[in-house]
Amino acid sequence: MKPSKLRHLALATLGMGVVMTPVLASAQDDDDSKKKPDMHQLARSSALPKAEADFSMFKYRPPGDKVIEQPDANRILFKRPDGTPDGYAQRRGDAVIYYDRYGKVSHVQPLGN
Repeated sequence: MKPSKLRHLALATLGMGVVMTPVLASAQDDDDSKKKPDMHQLARSSALPKAEADFSMFKYRPPGDKVIEQPDANRILFKRPDGTPDGYAQRRGDAVIYYDRYGKVSHVQPLGN
């Protein structure tokens, strides 16, 4: 191929890119105007059944702590009034195991069946 033809081809390709850039940018802007819901919004409005768990067997609650239930993990979290984690409790077999804020077992509550 001659250098002049190669130059014309390169300029034509460059020109096509310059022309198409605003078209592609406007196509992306159209997508932004119609925002799709994120996973959290979809989960809140989902028709799927929510996980349920009975935490009445978890007897110990640190005084003053806020209790956050996590039914999908079958555990409860304890948070201090300032929001820092203070441990969690989880059912394991025939017992509820309570962990302190460092992840060490603080005590075990046997479940009588």
